[in-house]
Amino acid sequence: MVDRLEQSKALASQARLSVLGWLADPQAHFAHQVTGPPAEIGVCVTLLAARLEMAQPTVSRHLEVLRRAGFVTVRRIGKWAYFQRNEAALADYKAWINDHL
Repeated sequence: MVDRLEQSKALASQARLSVLGWLADPQAHFAHQVTGPPAEIGVCVTLLAARLEMAQPTVSRHLEVLRRAGFVTVRRIGKWAYFQRNEAALADYKAWINDHL
């Protein structure tokens, strides 16, 4: 079952909102990713950390909050983690907000 309170809390951070915004069009923001096309494999956490100007462990915690909320998915390739938006979960949350506000 989806925890709407946890999803709402996940959006209560400018850093997490920025990540979701950038991941909406990863090619526009992370075209320089050399390990593969960001729109296909996701965006590497190191590039997100650089863009946020935060330490990687801090960014990893933000991404884990988004993942637990269902808003991003993670793909592991070797030792690297790549993140993408979960558009279905975001659409579901938006619909729920529209129905309840």
